[in-house]
Amino acid sequence: MNIWWALGFGVAAAVVVVVAVLLLAILWQARRIRRLASTAAEIVGEIDANTRSVWRVAKINRTAGALLDGAAAIEANARAIREAVTHDAENEDAA
Repeated sequence: MNIWWALGFGVAAAVVVVVAVLLLAILWQARRIRRLASTAAEIVGEIDANTRSVWRVAKINRTAGALLDGAAAIEANARAIREAVTHDAENEDAA
């Protein structure tokens, strides 16, 4: 019976050692993941800072498009006024 107790303690000790090694490996991986996540967060911050100007350009393009539409409307109104004035002047000359 003594040998069975020793064998049981030996197996239990082996299980404890294996669990401890696995726990240490998990902790090492968790620290590695945390370090990589921190690095990734810094890179994402740099990307965000570098791409803000792209979003500003898009806003500027929308504003420029609106200004162009306004200028086209002004040009159309000016053309209509010129045609109306020219048409009235032609009618007065004919009369």
